[in-house]
Formats: sequence, C-alpha cells, structure tokens
Amino acid sequence: MPTYDYRCHGCGHEFEVFQSISADELRKCPECGKPKLRRLMGGGAAIVFKGSGFYQTDYRSESYKKSAQADKPAPETKAETKSETKSETKSKETAKTPAKPK
Repeated sequence: MPTYDYRCHGCGHEFEVFQSISADELRKCPECGKPKLRRLMGGGAAIVFKGSGFYQTDYRSESYKKSAQADKPAPETKAETKSETKSETKSKETAKTPAKPK
C-alpha cells in the first residue's frame, strides 16, 4: 500500500497515511476536525528502503551474478607455482635477504 501525505489548510497539520490506491481521499482533519484536508502531490512511485542493511547488490539477478563471476581473474593454481625453477627460487631468496658486509 502506498503512503500519502496530507495537509490541513485550516490548521496546517501534516501527516502520512497508508491507504489503498482505490481508497477515497481523507477530508476531515484529525487535529481540528475541519473538512479542509488535502492530499499532497507525491515525489513519485520509487521504492525507498529505510534503515541499515539494504545494499544495491542484494537483489541482483542470477545472470548478473554469473557474469560478475566470469569477470574475476582466475586464482593461481598449484601447477603454476610448481613450474617455478630452482634457480628462480634462489634468485628470489637472495633478493629478499640483505647482503652481509665483509
């Protein structure tokens, strides 16, 4: 059900009401009792999530999730690390350790 904003043109009281789309507009102000209540123009039919915990990615389609997974780089496998030669390993180790002064 949508939320409608109302304002009384008699006393200036403003409030929100949850109403069915097919429901008639309210006319009598709950504060002053005068029949000068008017429905205000809304900002549109956008969904507004209030509070924490709502993220844009929470409601993604399955096709979007699959294509996002395909775009990620593949993790390095054990076969790729084993192909490293012993000389490459030694050169990396010597580069990491500082040279001792003589």
